[in-house]
Amino acid sequence: MKIGGYELKLGKRLTLTGWKAAIISVLAIIFALVLFSIIFILDEINPLLAYQEIFSYAFANPYGLPLTINRFIFILLCTSAFIIPFRAGLWNIGMPGQLYAGALAAFAVLFAFGGKALPPPDLSPAILIPLMLIAAALGGAGLGAIAGFLKGKFNTNEIVVTMIINFIAFWLVAHMIKEGGPFMNPGGRGESFELPPSVHAPLIMGVPFTVFFALGVAALLYFVFAKTKIGYQIKAHGHSPAAARYAGISPFRISLLVFVIGGAVAGLAGYHYFAAVPGVYKIARTYGYFGDLASYGIICGLISLGNPLAAIPVALLFGGLSTGGRFVQGKLHIGFGVDYALLGVLMITLVAFQFFYRYKIVLAKTERRAHVEVGEASAD
Repeated sequence: MKIGGYELKLGKRLTLTGWKAAIISVLAIIFALVLFSIIFILDEINPLLAYQEIFSYAFANPYGLPLTINRFIFILLCTSAFIIPFRAGLWNIGMPGQLYAGALAAFAVLFAFGGKALPPPDLSPAILIPLMLIAAALGGAGLGAIAGFLKGKFNTNEIVVTMIINFIAFWLVAHMIKEGGPFMNPGGRGESFELPPSVHAPLIMGVPFTVFFALGVAALLYFVFAKTKIGYQIKAHGHSPAAARYAGISPFRISLLVFVIGGAVAGLAGYHYFAAVPGVYKIARTYGYFGDLASYGIICGLISLGNPLAAIPVALLFGGLSTGGRFVQGKLHIGFGVDYALLGVLMITLVAFQFFYRYKIVLAKTERRAHVEVGEASAD
């Protein structure tokens, strides 16, 4: 494309610094918001007013901000659960099932010690809460181990396996909390019994302490991938399983390891949402909702290119937009699902703009060639 004496060319990037990737992501977000403004305009709503309501409620409102933080913690844990296998070249689509397994395991601790006499009479919260956390991690890790074992031993497609396991986990939840099930709510409303106040997760300035798990896991993963031998082996397997095998790296060990750890982190996400978020404190059978929230972890992991630290602001943005989008559709009387639509446009745009992670547009001068007309010289 030529503009005056210049020409726009597409060139391949040899390197991409962190700040350039951040600029590309910011431009993608701005483009997505401008593009989604068409929806507001069609509803005869000022886009600036709509975005002001979304962001002010999500990040400044005393009621909206805690919701944003709770969703941010959940999404970041799910993102980490996806990134761990992703860096090994594997896809963990099983976060919904793994987080439910973690939640069931955490609630099973109370049921095992107290039965119907909740809370358990002989154990203090200082013992019960750590036990619930350990159980949640083990529950998620157990489901993850199935996918990791089958992938490492038989090279079974991990996407298919984790999706099937999701359905098994959903069925198990339904069985445990349905009417007559061992974890049934006495009210019989298709949800589990409520946690007693004594084992509600501690809050720090109104925020569940699980925020430190989410941020700590992200920081630890960054260190592991950047500085440790096992992190190098995981990345080597992700770049080329055949070359990693030739170098003595066991595909079975890597596959099992990343899915076990990823499942454990997803199990902690289940503990967070069902045992640590104020106002919940029970397992709800809303598969679609939590499946959607968990799937944001996949998108955040892809957008951040598998970088756990870069995933932090992305997860915070997704948590805020999902909270603010749900609020604004009620306040401005917009049709249901505007939060999903907004996040959908944002996800598509951010993924599309990853094209510029590999290529750049260069403005170069047009080469001009002198055309010399040679005339016939007449001899004197």
